[in-house]
Amino acid sequence: MARSAKRVTKTKKIFVDPYRDLGFAKLDLHREKRKGFPEVVYCEGKTRRQVLEVARELFRFHDRVLLTRVDPGLARALKIRFPKGCNFPKARVFFRGKIPVGSGLISVLSAGTADIPVAEEASVTAEIMGSKVQRIYDVGVAGIHRLLAHKDKVSSSRVLIVVAGMDGVLASVVGGLFSKPIIGVPTSVGYGLSLKGLTPLLTMLNSCAPGIAVVNIDNGFGAGYLASIINRM
Repeated sequence: MARSAKRVTKTKKIFVDPYRDLGFAKLDLHREKRKGFPEVVYCEGKTRRQVLEVARELFRFHDRVLLTRVDPGLARALKIRFPKGCNFPKARVFFRGKIPVGSGLISVLSAGTADIPVAEEASVTAEIMGSKVQRIYDVGVAGIHRLLAHKDKVSSSRVLIVVAGMDGVLASVVGGLFSKPIIGVPTSVGYGLSLKGLTPLLTMLNSCAPGIAVVNIDNGFGAGYLASIINRM
């Protein structure tokens, strides 16, 4: 009886501790309690060994773990270590857990085909967080009729994510046409004076169309996360 009580106490302590110190990283074990989703692992800048150790520890405490900016070599290593995990190569995302049936609707629009990797990061993130997503890609302002052809589909959404490089004008156009909350994602796609995403970032921030919020350059994850929070409200 005493041994049983001691075992229960130890189990409780594991989940009460707010973080786990690995020396090179302090894992936030209470992120899900505060935010509704566990800590997400950004893989760029970390060694393969660090990512695998962080992922292993997070998997001990959570039934779903998301890793972003996963290159092909790392994806192979993760798949070997966690064979039940799912790799999304276009989005550069790796996920272990059950993807819920989506509810609500988020539309992810990309200006061009080159913007799709960032758009996919946003789409996959939103789906993993429980949102239904429809992808409407390559509908930039150089051929505005392509966007107008999907007007009814876009209007049926709760939230819109607009991913655009070059001049980044698509977010303003969408903001002038639709009443939904819009999250602009500037990308680093474009020739010289797009300045690796700075030009579309400034364009979106300076938009005269109301109802547009903007995340950082190439931050598809941030857009998908925020859109899912809005979608759940």
